[in-house]
Amino acid sequence: MNLQFIKKHKGLLASLGVSLIFLLAAAWQLYFEEEYTLALIPLGLLFLWFLIQRFDTMLLCMALCTPFSINMDVTHELTLTVPTEPLMILFTALFFFRVLVARNYDRNIIKHPVSVLIIVSIAWMLITSLFSQIPLASLKHTAARIWFVVPFYFACVPFFKDRRMIRKFIYCYAVGLAVVVVIATLKTIGNYSDLQTVHRVMQPFYNDHTAYGCVLSLFLPIVLYFLFSSESRRFRRILPTLFFLLFCIGIVFSYCRAAWLSLVGALGMYILIRSGMKMKWMLVLIGVGVVAFFSYQGDLLYRMGKNKQDSSFTISEQIQSISNISTDASNLERLNRWASAIRMWDEHKLLGCGPGTYQFLYASYQRSWQLSTISTNAGNLGNAHSEYIGPLTEQGIPGAIIVITLFLTIFATGVRVYRTAEDPHVARLALALTLSLLTYFIHGIFNNFLDTDKLSVPFWAFSAAIIALDIYSEKKDAEPTPETTPSKPDGTPSGS
Repeated sequence: MNLQFIKKHKGLLASLGVSLIFLLAAAWQLYFEEEYTLALIPLGLLFLWFLIQRFDTMLLCMALCTPFSINMDVTHELTLTVPTEPLMILFTALFFFRVLVARNYDRNIIKHPVSVLIIVSIAWMLITSLFSQIPLASLKHTAARIWFVVPFYFACVPFFKDRRMIRKFIYCYAVGLAVVVVIATLKTIGNYSDLQTVHRVMQPFYNDHTAYGCVLSLFLPIVLYFLFSSESRRFRRILPTLFFLLFCIGIVFSYCRAAWLSLVGALGMYILIRSGMKMKWMLVLIGVGVVAFFSYQGDLLYRMGKNKQDSSFTISEQIQSISNISTDASNLERLNRWASAIRMWDEHKLLGCGPGTYQFLYASYQRSWQLSTISTNAGNLGNAHSEYIGPLTEQGIPGAIIVITLFLTIFATGVRVYRTAEDPHVARLALALTLSLLTYFIHGIFNNFLDTDKLSVPFWAFSAAIIALDIYSEKKDAEPTPETTPSKPDGTPSGS
């Protein structure tokens, strides 16, 4: 009987034996040498096994951890957000290994226009890095883009074939974000006297109120979908209700004007989409708005220059300060960054100055009459403050075109899925995800955060969800596709 028990449970017994040996060795080391490195080996091995075997769970863990990640100097020249970026790097390496070994990644994902544009954008970043003014900084920036995109886009698309994974991923990030909102709100109530202090209450989790407000506006449309979705039973609406209330409070107290504008823009686009306006007319409307701005920018700037309302605790005054380019330091600094970026681009029109180099080079391109009270030459207050001007400066005209085309393609894909999906739940989910990303597209006019994990994680994951819905959902009037071999979430066939 004992022999049969040993044969039946030999794996468990071997694991317990090895664990006991490590435990005794770690106890000896801790007692006699006051070191604990051996004790970390079993934990490391367990974590590595968990990462290899449960890719989906690791993605959810990274989503949960992202709102709590903080910057840490690994070396004198290298800063990572801990714990998320080390996990992303390891996950990316293992993902490439699995894809190269198994060679069964869904080619429909690679061939999708959004995926093609993402690959093209990374390839162009690599090319411009070779001609960069600071090649090492550009290569680091490009590497970071790779380990942001691979886990949360290319790995997420096959996982999101199961729509329940989309909800789980969003909820994991939202739980962490909700905790940050509670902390920031309590700190706001305790410091409700100085607006500049309120702008920093979300630190160290989010650098400032703009990134904080941006991620909150990004989550509001999708949280609203889960709140009112007919798929959500009564008890399942409790969590999205809490998220919605907390995120509304967070957006109000973030005093982030770009976040407020992005939500208004998303609401306007929702009305246009629901009214049935065709995509081409939406693009024409956007183009007319851009042309009108540049045609009448003289009059607009003159009127904006007469606005003296600075940032304020009062919501109405804070809204009025959006167009103040005469005394509001934030607006003046943004114009200063844009002007410096255009001057830099004028010297490097085709290849730009190199990905991730703007903050190190723009100081000499500033002009004294455009400096604000918060201007600096130290390169420690961020980048070009635009998701469109930044790539133009750092990657030249092709870089800006690629980014704009990518954003438009993601948006167009989301609208198409909404209008062609056979399942109404898929259609409404696609619309909610598209509106969420639209808040970032609008916010990107004023700020750029895709070089941080805080916004890259939800941005690429939401994009992956739209692409998954596009590839794997049934379309109206579409011919039924033949049954294929069921696949695992990572794209490998069952039983492999």
